[in-house]
Amino acid sequence: MTTSTPRFAEHLSLMHGWLPLLVQLIAVTLLALAVGWRNRRWRLVWLPVAVVAGLILTAMAYWYVTTEGLAGDPAPRRLWAWTTVTGAALVVLIAGWRSAGWWRRSASMLAVPLCLVCAALALNLWVGYFPTVQTAWSQLTAGALPDQVDQAAVVAMQKERRIPDRGSVVPVTIGSAASGFKHRGELVYLPPAWFASDPPPALPTIMMIGGEFNTPADWLRTGNAIKTVDDFAAQHAGKAPVLVFVDSGGAFNNDTECVNGARGNAADHLTKDVVPFMEQTYGVSAESANWGIVGWSMGGTCAVDLTVMHPDLFSAFEDIAGDLSPNSGTRQQTIDRLFGGSEAKYASFDPTTVITRHGPYRGVAGWFDVNGPMPSAPAVVDVRDDMGNGAAGGKAVAHTSDQEAAADSLCALGSSRGIDCAVVEQPGKHDWPFASQAFAAALPWMAGRIGTPGVPSTPLPTPGAGLQATAR
Repeated sequence: MTTSTPRFAEHLSLMHGWLPLLVQLIAVTLLALAVGWRNRRWRLVWLPVAVVAGLILTAMAYWYVTTEGLAGDPAPRRLWAWTTVTGAALVVLIAGWRSAGWWRRSASMLAVPLCLVCAALALNLWVGYFPTVQTAWSQLTAGALPDQVDQAAVVAMQKERRIPDRGSVVPVTIGSAASGFKHRGELVYLPPAWFASDPPPALPTIMMIGGEFNTPADWLRTGNAIKTVDDFAAQHAGKAPVLVFVDSGGAFNNDTECVNGARGNAADHLTKDVVPFMEQTYGVSAESANWGIVGWSMGGTCAVDLTVMHPDLFSAFEDIAGDLSPNSGTRQQTIDRLFGGSEAKYASFDPTTVITRHGPYRGVAGWFDVNGPMPSAPAVVDVRDDMGNGAAGGKAVAHTSDQEAAADSLCALGSSRGIDCAVVEQPGKHDWPFASQAFAAALPWMAGRIGTPGVPSTPLPTPGAGLQATAR
């Protein structure tokens, strides 16, 4: 039995508005009551110790985030502030317990978890993992997904030619015989058009890959992917690509970067387990021209990497704020952590090296999304010709993030090797709301590019057209 959030709380924001502010005010009030003035030893010894302990905790957290290569954008200052306050609150609770009255002890016990919640809210503001209370509740309680049905219902609907108004999301168990990769359950979205015949039409497929810390359901709960594709299908008489939401990590915090390495053969799972399963189970097209990949953050790096390594399987990718290459810290840390210290294995999964070694590509295209300033400036598009040069009349723009530099470098190199590509800049931060926005913007292009029936093929964005674009 699943539970749901009260209706009044469904759309409460966990990133903006009154709720995060209220939690912070309560936490500050309780901590102030817990600290108090007390005696001279308390003020001169224990309070400085509490502050130092908080700073040490913050330094450790900062070191971990930096060395693990976890971030695309710098963390908000309030995350480090609340990390410090949480560490200090814990010392106040422990050191001040004996000298405190019952009410001050109560305030101390409540202040620590509330300060931790405030740090979590600051972290969420950074990554956008839980935009609303409803999203958080559904994720934490494993609530039902949008459009979710079981396989038996899908089979019955298809045999009876019951074409639903919206698509259906089916939890699936994909084997690992080819890869040996231990993974969690994955998900498949079937558009209304899939139910039109038995056997089903050989529809195109998009592989959906999330970020470094992920579950296969993230694109559905946090990335709003199902509403986006349902809306798209409704505008095209039920026609849309099939989507498969894959598990690239095997666990929430197992950063594989979609490679074969020390953390598992993730690449083999995606190419040798998932692709055949989709073709055999749901009758999707086996042609590379009908397969695309969409990835966010780490998944964006995966989208480029898998496509350029396997143009026989995939013909289009959308890289949403991915890196230049697999990234698990510094370059040497990545080689050590993912490839057991092997430079050769790292090179075999480095998109720049792969593209350079491959030579000319045919029929491969890519859309690179990078996040830009938040003010209401127009989106910026950098389109490359087949020699890797910028569009005629375009102007150079300085880049400020690793993702922007990576997109420009990969698009320029790819274009010189026959990959049709564009770099699209839209307002936003390196977070899930930006990923959701980017997927919605590129879906019409991706669906047309991989041959969705009834969906016209549209060109990549050009300066002055679509997305209110301007030349770089």
